[in-house]
Amino acid sequence: MFPLGDDNSDRTIQPYVNYIFIGANILVFIFLQGLGGNEKFTYAFSLVPQEIMNGIDLNGAVDIKNSAGKLLGQIQHYNTPFPVYFNFVSSMFMHGDFMHLFGNMLFLFIFGDNLENLMGHMRYAIFYVICGFIAAFSQIFMDTSSVIPMLGASGAISGVLGGYLMLFSKRGGRALIFNFMTTVPAYVALGIWIGFQIIQGYLSDQTGGGVAYAAHIGGFVAGLLLVRIFTIGRQL
Repeated sequence: MFPLGDDNSDRTIQPYVNYIFIGANILVFIFLQGLGGNEKFTYAFSLVPQEIMNGIDLNGAVDIKNSAGKLLGQIQHYNTPFPVYFNFVSSMFMHGDFMHLFGNMLFLFIFGDNLENLMGHMRYAIFYVICGFIAAFSQIFMDTSSVIPMLGASGAISGVLGGYLMLFSKRGGRALIFNFMTTVPAYVALGIWIGFQIIQGYLSDQTGGGVAYAAHIGGFVAGLLLVRIFTIGRQL
């Protein structure tokens, strides 16, 4: 299932914050990550669980081992000029490759504007960042000793999807299913998405990297729980 759009007929404000987030992600990927080719910048500003837990910035070649202690390979780390905790923010605006960026920005473009329209610009910005932080913590706690870098807006966007599902569960959206386009309610499209995250997260072994399913689930749950707080006083 590939989302193509949703109903924006009730939107009364321009989602400037959502556009800024999308633009920032694109600019970082192009100019700072060098379209994914600037490994030094990408690894320096990604979020590494072991660095966060120890407060120590890793530098140089670091061994990657599985739970049994077997050596899987090495990964090159680079120092960041800021405290390692800054990477909670910087990692939210970086991506592994073009398709990673495209998929995340598509979901944010489709679903983020509706929440910003309801919350207002400032509340939406804070909601987005908090969901991103909770998503990152969720992944870190899955393996606090991991030296695998985490990056991407997926955790924060998962919070947007959780909030959208809570408030607009019956709103129809256009989606491409296999080779035909149809309209499905949000609870179907996003229900399939979070179900896939849970199943894949249960089945996956991320010792050597991969998709941060725990971050997706953590961000989604954060969005579900926080969206009512961030829409207090707003007309639903």
